[in-house]
Amino acid sequence: MQKLDGKKVAILVANGFEQSEMTEPRKALQDAGATPYLVSPESGRVRGWTGGNWGDEFEIDLPLAEANPSDYDALMLPGGLLNPDRLRANDAAVKFVRTFFEQKKPVAAICHAPWLLAEADVLNGRTVTSYRSIRKDLENAGANWVDKEVVVDQGLVTSRSPNDLPAFNRKLVEEVGEGRHAGQAVSV
Repeated sequence: MQKLDGKKVAILVANGFEQSEMTEPRKALQDAGATPYLVSPESGRVRGWTGGNWGDEFEIDLPLAEANPSDYDALMLPGGLLNPDRLRANDAAVKFVRTFFEQKKPVAAICHAPWLLAEADVLNGRTVTSYRSIRKDLENAGANWVDKEVVVDQGLVTSRSPNDLPAFNRKLVEEVGEGRHAGQAVSV
């Protein structure tokens, strides 16, 4: 297993994130030695979504307004339907995501989370996967969409659903361990 001692990973969430898509990658990062931080535009606590209902509440580590992408080695974006839809409508969240690409840092997004990548305008020419229902949105943002459990494109890790979490988590840890990727940059 890759050792990520000393690595810090931001996990950007709003209320309604798919709970397993946050908790399982967070545990994989912790198990590898990284320190994950829940960052959110919400204050205090955020609530997951699981099995078609509201899930558990989680304490955020840092408000988005106080978070600086330069303080983190990578970014992880859980999906769900509500979470990425709320985040892509938040200018500060979109800027936060885009800055990780500008700094060539690894970014991982699962399920509906690539919606946020489309909003950040970082998908042109990239090969990605996602939950099937947002395929056209990602293609319209310039992505090459493929139906695979996990896709890695120059530090960008994407997966389709909670069923893909084992493969997603392996590649997330691997890419965080590799660090910056020259191909991750976007035009500014």
